[in-house]
Amino acid sequence: MKQLLSAFATAVLFLWATAVTAQSVWIQIEAHPRLGIAQERASDFAGVIPDVNGFQLNSGWYVVALGPYQEADAIDRLRTLRGQGLIAADSFLVDSSVYQGQFWPIGASTLNAPAVPPVVDTGADTGVTVAATPVEPAAPPEETRREALRSEGQLSRQEKFNLQIALQWFGFYDGRIDASFGRGTRSSMADWQNSKGYEPTGVLTTRQRAELTGEYESVLASLGLEPRLDEVAGIEMEMPLAMVEFDRYEPPFAHYTAINDSGVTVLLISQMGDEATLLGLYDIMQTLEIVPLEGERERRSNRFTLTGEDDRISSYTHAEMKDGAVKGFTLIWPAGDDRRREVALKAMRDSFRSIDGVVLPDAFGAGTLDQSIDLISGLQIRRPVKSRSGFYIDSRGTVLSTAEAVEGCGRITFDETYEAQVIASDAELGLALLRPTETLAPMDYARFQAAIPRLQSEVAVSGYSFEGMLSAPTLTFGTLADTKGLRGEETVKRLALVAGAGDAGGPVFDSSGSVLGMLLPPDDLPGKRLPEDVSFATDAEAIAIFLSNSGHSPAASERSASMSAEDLTRLAADLTVLVSCWE
Repeated sequence: MKQLLSAFATAVLFLWATAVTAQSVWIQIEAHPRLGIAQERASDFAGVIPDVNGFQLNSGWYVVALGPYQEADAIDRLRTLRGQGLIAADSFLVDSSVYQGQFWPIGASTLNAPAVPPVVDTGADTGVTVAATPVEPAAPPEETRREALRSEGQLSRQEKFNLQIALQWFGFYDGRIDASFGRGTRSSMADWQNSKGYEPTGVLTTRQRAELTGEYESVLASLGLEPRLDEVAGIEMEMPLAMVEFDRYEPPFAHYTAINDSGVTVLLISQMGDEATLLGLYDIMQTLEIVPLEGERERRSNRFTLTGEDDRISSYTHAEMKDGAVKGFTLIWPAGDDRRREVALKAMRDSFRSIDGVVLPDAFGAGTLDQSIDLISGLQIRRPVKSRSGFYIDSRGTVLSTAEAVEGCGRITFDETYEAQVIASDAELGLALLRPTETLAPMDYARFQAAIPRLQSEVAVSGYSFEGMLSAPTLTFGTLADTKGLRGEETVKRLALVAGAGDAGGPVFDSSGSVLGMLLPPDDLPGKRLPEDVSFATDAEAIAIFLSNSGHSPAASERSASMSAEDLTRLAADLTVLVSCWE
């Protein structure tokens, strides 16, 4: 007779961790995950034993129980039926709080009924029944170590596996799951017993085994792991359906979103494609917020795996290319719930199966979805806190930008691709020198104008005015209004041009394409707002001194002839860099 360990553990924790004070109790004799089986078993018992009832547990499982009885009557009845072999030896007492809806007898409602004396056979063939004689309440006796070893010897190999898995889950066992109870397993059992206040014998009794495994089974029940066939995506796998439900298709993803405030998300990946498609997906996934930057990456010609973790989520993505299709899945799980995540992830990996010849159509739902530059297939693209401009000052990829661009950044990138770090800064001048973490070979770099520019001469600022929304820098034209700042600063030039926040850090060109300064962020005076076309730039001489003090030699310009707008645009694109600040 199979017993549901999760139901057993729930009751055991209630009975043996606290005193039983309820007036009406039940004798729970069996539990099953499926209603049909529980109904059959209730019917079988009802043909042999009176007072049979069937209830649903809060976890969703179904139990067969006798009662309701007074506690003393229930204890006596429990012993009698055990002795007669009519119920399992590990049947136990429980109060009504763990039960909910009644399924047996059909139409009955005895869950909250008053306790009655149990009906028992007199032993004579008269058809007359009498009430059981009450006895003093007493807890069922615990097994001795020898009895526990004897009952342990009757366990199947799978049951031994389950015990080791449960011990491992709760952090007591870190050895192999091999169903062999050696020194490591015995030590972990003793540790578990000690944590529960039991005598640490290293051999679990029947009741303790049920409690341990039942607690683990309750975790599985909370996940709701069940097979799920997505016929549109062509993928079958076990999924935590107590935590997610299907929401929508947005190729190449089938979205399963969180329910019950679980915070869990599952994406099924399904699309036609080859190796190039797979590698493109690999790159795209890493731009999404659901794939944190910290984590291992593995990429092969026919598959990839991405993991990521931050203070909010843990993320796992695996995809493979086979027979002209790319299939896989992503699991996003709230941070701090690693053990349940590991159980769900293992079940999903082990059960994943691709249905040949079935992929999610590229145009599924076309025309019905919200469009956004910040979304890919309904998923949020990772965006920086702010983006400014910068420009190469040498052939090694060193970049000069504004100090404001990199202030308070957890991470800095060039063109949202290359990692960089600050190697020098000057808050007074508003300058920051950045070095890429990998060697870059820019198409061109800045040549600085040493001569004093003429007032009212034409200038142009190259910058990412829209903070990266456009793939190339924008040229903004204006004039040199003054060779000093409004407060008479010798290191600042005033420009007459309209610049955006993203332009700050960009190079200021003269008509020859020489760099005469770097655009500074807007600098409104206290209590005043300057006209829109007033901008400021750190001049080339101050930049040269800063670079020299930082161990870099600025390149001097030898240009003198005016450059066409087309040539200046190409030059600006070659040396201007998008500098992004990330959390």
